[in-house]
Amino acid sequence: MNTKAHSSGSPDSTCMAYGEQVKELLSMSEPAVWVDHLWTIYGGYMLAQEELGRDKHASDIFCTFRDLVFFFQKVEEEARKFKT
Repeated sequence: MNTKAHSSGSPDSTCMAYGEQVKELLSMSEPAVWVDHLWTIYGGYMLAQEELGRDKHASDIFCTFRDLVFFFQKVEEEARKFKT
């Protein structure tokens, strides 16, 4: 790893670092599996709301969930483009 470029904090090095993290994350499971797991996690969260009481951050949590689902769906679409 080029630590000099990474330590400079340039936008390119930041993008490269993020890209490596995403690559590592996606090497664990396919994007569709991540989406399924996100639905399971969010579904469990929603079911628990009755017992836990109303969370004032529920709408923010939904937006985060939605953005993550959209992210993995876009990754899956891009992967399909490269396979064809």
